[in-house]
Amino acid sequence: QVQLVESGGELVQAGDSLRLSCAASGRIFSSYAMGWFRQAPGKEREFVAAITWNAGLTFYADSVKGRFTISRDKAKNTVFLQTNNLKPEDTAVYYCAADPTFTVVGVRERSSYDYWGQGTQVTVSS
Repeated sequence: QVQLVESGGELVQAGDSLRLSCAASGRIFSSYAMGWFRQAPGKEREFVAAITWNAGLTFYADSVKGRFTISRDKAKNTVFLQTNNLKPEDTAVYYCAADPTFTVVGVRERSSYDYWGQGTQVTVSS
């Protein structure tokens, strides 16, 4: 069993940066991928970024590529999402998730992730 707790979300202005954190309790095995998703009001939850726990391979949604960076600290069981040049359309609740059996095909799919955090709110004002 893995429990995930996100932090770091807040109200910022367009162009600002935020660093979101996801602290994981429980064992994260080498087969895992860790992902960030987001959900804006009235919209479906969408993939943002993911990283494989062992090799550190990264994957990004086109909408955030070049602005967001995902990383992990294996010693601290923590995943980070550095968000730069934030835009109002980045406003959403950001969720951390864990996929126990990483595949390239499934890493962007919500259904691949078995464990989810409660989310952290990011609001970007124009």
